Amino acid sequence: MRPTIPSNWLFTRLVTMLLVMTSASECLAQETVSLQTKSLWQMLWAGGPLLLPIVICSFVLMLVVFERTLSLRRGRVLPRLFTERFLLQIGEGALDRSDALDRCLENDSYMAQVFAAAVRKWGKPAVEVEQAVLDEGERAANELRRFLRVINGVATVCPLMGLLGTVWGMMEAFEAIASSSAMGRPELLAGGIGGALLSTAAGLSVAIPALILYLWFVGRVDTLVMEIDRRGQDLVNLISAEGLDERRASRKLRLKKAA
Repeated sequence: MRPTIPSNWLFTRLVTMLLVMTSASECLAQETVSLQTKSLWQMLWAGGPLLLPIVICSFVLMLVVFERTLSLRRGRVLPRLFTERFLLQIGEGALDRSDALDRCLENDSYMAQVFAAAVRKWGKPAVEVEQAVLDEGERAANELRRFLRVINGVATVCPLMGLLGTVWGMMEAFEAIASSSAMGRPELLAGGIGGALLSTAAGLSVAIPALILYLWFVGRVDTLVMEIDRRGQDLVNLISAEGLDERRASRKLRLKKAA
């Protein structure tokens, strides 16, 4: 006769196994979360002392980018409405030297400053007027390029600081492994290398956007400077001695044709 197994005993065993498996899963999940949280804090702290300068560079980068974005607006540098109207009124003879200079001084833009430098040479040879435009344009270009070296410096220095932090962290990791208490514990080496690489990742995360922004700002400044130079040359052709003589001759010719 085969021995009979009570159904209550089977049910009890099944419930016990389910409870043990559930408890083990919960403990494993809690341990995993604890390890993940711990490893996150370890990664933040393992970045080493050079992680702080990289963070400071990122804040400096954000401030400079914000300031340059506001300063390089077209309306601040080269207002289209003022420029077009000013050149049109000069060409039509609606403004004399005094009125033109007042208009330039009233407008707080780099284009107005270049125009003012040219107007002060009103009626002089084209070489003198053009030289005044070039000098003032160079000063305006230097103002527009202000702080761009900071962005370039951040893009250059941050990867180097990150690399130095990685080397520093690798040295500490190998020193920890070389100690007698760390023998047979390769997880210390893995953790040290992971923390050391964090500084390189942080440096590149700051340097790559900084380089992209630097190239964009340089292109923006070059475009504005070329436009300022072109508009300044248009004014030179209108108010230089040669330009005024040409306009007078053209006006006389029109009057003769009208008569």
